Amino acid sequence: MSDITTEEGTLALPDGTQLYTKTTHPSASTPLKARLAFVHGFSEHIGYYDAFFHILAARGIACHAFDQRGWGRSAPSKHQRGLTGPTPTVLADITAFLATVPADAPLFLMGHSMGGAEVLTYTAQGPADTLRRVRGFLAESPFVALHPKSRPWKSTVLLGRLAGKLLPRFQMVNRLDPLLLSRDAAHADVVRADPLCHDTGTLEGLAGMLDRAAALEVGSVRVPEGVGEGGKTRLWVGHGTADGICDFEATRRMFGFVQAGDRELRVYEGWFHQLHVEVGEEKVRYAGDVGDWVLERCGGLEGEGERSRL
Repeated sequence: MSDITTEEGTLALPDGTQLYTKTTHPSASTPLKARLAFVHGFSEHIGYYDAFFHILAARGIACHAFDQRGWGRSAPSKHQRGLTGPTPTVLADITAFLATVPADAPLFLMGHSMGGAEVLTYTAQGPADTLRRVRGFLAESPFVALHPKSRPWKSTVLLGRLAGKLLPRFQMVNRLDPLLLSRDAAHADVVRADPLCHDTGTLEGLAGMLDRAAALEVGSVRVPEGVGEGGKTRLWVGHGTADGICDFEATRRMFGFVQAGDRELRVYEGWFHQLHVEVGEEKVRYAGDVGDWVLERCGGLEGEGERSRL
């Protein structure tokens, strides 16, 4: 994979916000087969996906990613941490980023955890002309509901919502236990030492994240049929049963609301939250599963049948 290249950049949004971007390109000798746009999760950044993106790029899948506003290198100062804005802003940022991805190969949109819920929400609320560009949607360990190990007190959530109406940009630290991210204990040490993993959200941003999750959990927002390229929604969801951050059973219930004919819920028994950094060869297996699903949908659209796998 030594001839795979990465390209760093900046995306200037209409309100002046600068987003850090990174693209992982296949080698010159590997034919381009697809482009994957990726949305990361809470209190992380796209640097944690380098190995995952390299495995996909080796198979001809160019990977485009950005640090969301309020996170990673898109929040260079402390006062910018967690300033994600409300859900319309979050979704508009995804639209702006997708507009930068070349249209020379099938486009796929994927997100992890908070980003996974954003992608699922985007299928229902994103602009129709952009959704028609997307060949398939993928979500890794989506935040549909917090696992009891990571769930805040209901009184804390209620007080936070009330305060958020008055002080939407008020910052609040909401620490995730790094040991719940992966069964690779060394990864927890890396996260603890990373200043870009600041665990800081704003009351407005945290409320939006909780609202998106709740809407997916009860089915008031659900993945619809007919919104992807060719008038068809194609969806892949992967989740570990031992995820202590986002509740696997909530994802299973949410998947029952999905209206896409081509859909798959891939269950990883005993795996934790960040499937792309799980122990040993498991992260390679996971990247292979994602790559297989994407590449199987890179041919012509004629004659596609229904595919459903629970």
